[in-house]
Amino acid sequence: MKGAEGTGAPTAIPPQQKVVYCLYARKSTESEEQQVLSIESQIKEMAKIAERDKLEVAEIRTESHSAKATGEREVFNELLKDIRAGKFSGILAWAPDRLSRNAGDLGALVDLMDQKSLLEIRTFSQKFTNNPSEKFMLMILCSTAKLENDNKSENVKRGLRTRCEQGLRPSMAPTGYLNEKRKDKPCEVIVDPVRAPVVRQMFEKVGNEQWSGRKLYAWLRYEVKFKTATGKYLSLGNIYMLLKKTFYYGVFEYPVGSGNWYTGQHSPIITKELYDRVQEQLVRSEINKDNKEFAFTRLISCGFCGSGVTACEKYKNQQNGNIHRYVYYRCTRSKNPHCEEGYIKEEEIIEQIVKILDTLDISELGVRQKFKDEIGRYNKFRRIALGKSREKPEMEEFDAKAYAIYLLTEGSITEKRELLSNLKSRLTLRDKVITVETATGK
Repeated sequence: MKGAEGTGAPTAIPPQQKVVYCLYARKSTESEEQQVLSIESQIKEMAKIAERDKLEVAEIRTESHSAKATGEREVFNELLKDIRAGKFSGILAWAPDRLSRNAGDLGALVDLMDQKSLLEIRTFSQKFTNNPSEKFMLMILCSTAKLENDNKSENVKRGLRTRCEQGLRPSMAPTGYLNEKRKDKPCEVIVDPVRAPVVRQMFEKVGNEQWSGRKLYAWLRYEVKFKTATGKYLSLGNIYMLLKKTFYYGVFEYPVGSGNWYTGQHSPIITKELYDRVQEQLVRSEINKDNKEFAFTRLISCGFCGSGVTACEKYKNQQNGNIHRYVYYRCTRSKNPHCEEGYIKEEEIIEQIVKILDTLDISELGVRQKFKDEIGRYNKFRRIALGKSREKPEMEEFDAKAYAIYLLTEGSITEKRELLSNLKSRLTLRDKVITVETATGK
């Protein structure tokens, strides 16, 4: 062997860098791959190769996650991080598609090879090093896996569109229907003979009798004792969702929000006219509910059943032409639809709370700072609007109770709510009487 020019000394051959491997096994979330490429079988086969070729495997890492999307595999991301840190310099994996089925993760692997941090990727039948042809082959194989994923996705979407065009909704049957369990009739549904009549009555009671959602909930839960096919009661939210499903009169949108509508081949439970009446009633209920704000709702509980307290307003025309507004509070009956608690006027609630202020810890109410803020606002008004001196007038001695009474009687809805929301004590309504309860009792 010739030495370096002009010296005649032999050239030293650099020793081959030792590769430290991490055995990486991934089980996809796709069922057909789970059947033939379990994590246990991958580890077993790659361990044989490591033993045969005397490879140093420092660690085995596994995860069950799809490799379709970039950066979503925690174990794989941690592996790349450790390779950059020099903990590993090689990867053992069953096949290239175990490592990547997307361009982002593939690019990260190739970059590590270019940086000479990743010296080798070894699979069951191939080896890839920082060699142009081998890196190119790795990219071809991983890109092929991505192409398979993309084609599979398109095939699934095309199959779902075909089902929809046939009038078959590709998802679980809604309450009132049952999925056909025959394999030759995928996505087909049949009318549930037990639950469909109840679903029809739900639409009729809202559309024809103007029932509220809460009244419908109480009827289903306590009178009909209605349960879904999975044996669960419908929550109030589930009831509203059910009443908005177009599937019940024969059409459906898939995917939801796509604007793609299809006519189903299933038997409708209700008519389109009844569905429209129900939607109108739901809109009216939402407007009435959302546009009203009351001072003491969510701050008082029922002393009989423990439900919350709700409110409604009534208007009365006076002989002099004025219109007077009255606000009434009552139990929501969410825990007991037959609760006996009656209505009470807002003015009566205020009078009772004023009387029991002596039993409350006034310091809880947080009115001192609010009072100071009011004084500060008043002083600013004097300076700007009235041209008074910047000198602050003396503040009178603060009377927390008097100021709390003022807010309860003359304050806005927001001020009343802020005042009582600071209470650590709990207000309850029983037999039209407001009482105070603490954490240790009355």
